[in-house]
Formats: sequence, structure tokens, C-alpha cells
Amino acid sequence: MYLVTVLRNLLSILAVSSDSALHTPMYFFLSNLCWADIGFTSATVPKMIVDTQSHSRVISHAGCLTQMSFLLLVACIEGVLLTVMAYDCFVTICSPLHYPVIVNPHLCVFFVLVSFFLSLLDSQLHSWIVLQLTIIKNVEISNLVCEPSQLLKLPCSDSVINNIFIYFDSTMFGFLPISGILLSYYEIVPSILRISSSDGKYKAFSTCGSHLAVVCWFYGTGIGMYLTSAVSPPPRNGVVASVMYAVVTPMLSLFVCSLRNRDVQSALRRLRSRTVESHDLFHPFSCVGEKGQPHQISTSANPAP
Repeated sequence: MYLVTVLRNLLSILAVSSDSALHTPMYFFLSNLCWADIGFTSATVPKMIVDTQSHSRVISHAGCLTQMSFLLLVACIEGVLLTVMAYDCFVTICSPLHYPVIVNPHLCVFFVLVSFFLSLLDSQLHSWIVLQLTIIKNVEISNLVCEPSQLLKLPCSDSVINNIFIYFDSTMFGFLPISGILLSYYEIVPSILRISSSDGKYKAFSTCGSHLAVVCWFYGTGIGMYLTSAVSPPPRNGVVASVMYAVVTPMLSLFVCSLRNRDVQSALRRLRSRTVESHDLFHPFSCVGEKGQPHQISTSANPAP
């Protein structure tokens, strides 16, 4: 599942970057979302695989902080990008004539940079707070992932300050993005219903439906993971929730948002055909004669002038 997620995301990025027809804001955001998916699953799954094969259950303090910081960074980037893509859908459907002016390349780059710096600030703030804790040796975490909610609930930490920070952070990177997405779709759905063409309605619903499915998977599994951590479930439930969040969600996001898109599928087919043609062009036995027989390529001691 990890290899499928990484390779298919890389293929989608390559298809979008190599096809000029896909050089639009929506596919620019989709490419960045693919990078975020790769980073999201790479922050946890390789360590899971190594620990499973070596039967080791130990991670260093620095390694745990690094994993937590990188996981928070890419998770927040993905959440902000999903909100930006909802805004892109809103402008596309509700103001199609003003779309090239509103969603211009400078604004797209600005959105991506803002999402990165806000996410970096959040991850570093988490790391700074965890570093303030008096970490004792041999602390056991009932999970496969170093989650901020579990690290901040260590018995040696100040629970009041940590709870305030968790609520504030959940509001900033959970409640506000979800509110923005819901507000966008509150305006999008009536606009789609007013479209007279059935093909236009189908295309709009297909694009928005794929995006909404990814939003539900991403936030649904994330909220489920944090709820299971909050109510202190049996360790097995927390592990299953983390595996769903770190492994299954990025793979399903790829299949729903990218591989179901007809334009991306067409770009992948064109990329494959160009690869095959270039391979045939440089292959020494690929020349075909008039009757379908391959020409024999030979060298001569006395070449003709």
C-alpha cells in the first residue's frame, strides 16, 4: 500500500507537469496535494515497516519529535490545500467568467506558500511545547505513531496548558478549514443545481464529489483518531486508527481525487504512449518495413557516399 501510494502520486505529478493542458490552478493544487500525501505516508509508514520486521518497539526522543513535526507539517499542509481547493471549486462554478482574474498564478503560489509556512509554524510550536516537558526514560506510548495528543498527555506535563493549546490548535487547523469548506459548498451546490446542461452538472458534481470525498476521508479518519486517543481506548483501537490515518487515507485520497479524474487518466495514457514511442524510436530493431517486416540494421565496410 505504501509503494502504491508513492508511485501513483509520483505518476500523477509527472502527468500533470508534462501535459500543458493540465497547467491550471486546480491541477497545480492537486500536484501539491500529491506531494503532501507522499510526505504524509512517508512520515510514519517506513518506521512502521522497519519496526515490524525487526520486532523493535523503541524510538529515540529525537526521532519521536522529528516524526511528530514532519507528520504535523504535511497534515496541516494537506488540510489547508483541501480548503484552498474548495475555494477554487467555488470560484470555478460560481464566478466562471472572473476565474482567470481571481485565481491567477500569483495567488496560487501565495496560497501554497502560506499553507507551508503556517504548517511549519504549527509543527515547530508543537515541538517546542513537547521539548518543555520533563521527559523521563522508558515512556510507553500505546501507538505506532508519535502523536502530539499522546505526547502532550504524559503524566509529567501540565495538563491545563496542554489542553488549552490542543483546543486552540484544533480550532485553527481543524474547525476553521472545515468551516471554510462547508461554506464553499453551501454556495457551490445551489449554483450546480442552476446549471441547465446535464453534462455540465455531471462534470461539476464529479469534480466536487471527488474533492468532498477526500475531505471526508481526511478529516473523518483524523477526527476518529483523536477521539480514540481522547477517550483512552484499548491500545489496539488506537493502533488501527493510526494505520487507517497514515496508510489507508493517502492511498484512497489518490484513487478518489486523482485517478478518477478523466483529465489525469488521459494525461497518464498520453505519457505512456510518448514513453513507448520514444523507446521504439531509440530501439535498434524497431524499424519496420513496408510489408511489416523488420529491417535488418547492418554495417558496411565501404559505406556509400
